Amino acid sequence: MSLSLRQIRYFVATAEAGQVSQAAVNLSISQSAVTTAIKDLEETVGAGLFERTPHGMELTSAGRRFLSQAYEILQKVDEATQLNLVTDEVKGTLSIATTYTVIGYFLPFHIERMKRQFPGIDIQLFELNRESVEEGLLTNRYDIAVMLTSNILNPELTTEKLLSSQRRLWVPARHPLLAQHGVGLKEVAEEDYIMLTVDEASHSSLKYWSQTPYLPRISLRTSSVEAVRSLVANRQGVAILSDMVHRPWSLEGRRIETIALTEPIPSMDVGLAWRRNAEFTPAMEAVRSYFRRSFSIPE
Repeated sequence: MSLSLRQIRYFVATAEAGQVSQAAVNLSISQSAVTTAIKDLEETVGAGLFERTPHGMELTSAGRRFLSQAYEILQKVDEATQLNLVTDEVKGTLSIATTYTVIGYFLPFHIERMKRQFPGIDIQLFELNRESVEEGLLTNRYDIAVMLTSNILNPELTTEKLLSSQRRLWVPARHPLLAQHGVGLKEVAEEDYIMLTVDEASHSSLKYWSQTPYLPRISLRTSSVEAVRSLVANRQGVAILSDMVHRPWSLEGRRIETIALTEPIPSMDVGLAWRRNAEFTPAMEAVRSYFRRSFSIPE
């Protein structure tokens, strides 16, 4: 039996969601299609990739190894289908400012691709906080920024959203809230809460909490996403963070589940920013065009 890209995509979606039902929703297909694809894939590779539990689908050791290879396969296919036809003609220096979350969880993959697609562009990266990025764009210290555009308020900057990352509740495996129908901030307020502070996460969080009668019962504030991940996985509290920084496993190998909340929690938006009325150089235009193609944004 041959391996198909469809099977790989369905496998990755299930591994990331931790449930066949959620993977099917994310893929806009039936649960039976996902189940059949995974079964056929396991027969093809000759190993069980998931352990079926009452709480969802947990990767086996073989499944974790295959997931790494699956990401590489999908990356290569994506690169092959988005070839840039003008890469060798663009030359120059481009200074890109970015923030902690974006450089840690979004940008490395794209930087690697851009450097291969645009070998004539000398890309220089700078990690700063939002205020420093905005000041640097306005004073022409940086050409363009890739950052959390949902945090930008300065009217002198133009932004272009690339993706919206939904915020969900993070809980450890087998947490009682997983069995509850309809979890909202009222239920979250009854749990110990781990508050992330980096990239104005705490400020963004309190903005939507302030629109309710409830407040989080904060047990710890930290600037480390990995600390939040480990603390949640080890049952020290819950957190509300975006899908972009979510990984289903902590460093200790313990699972982190997610729950969509009943309240309309604002998404975390990632995008480009530049000084309003800035004259785009060929290097700036090439990078902007790359991101538009990558995220299917009309030119």
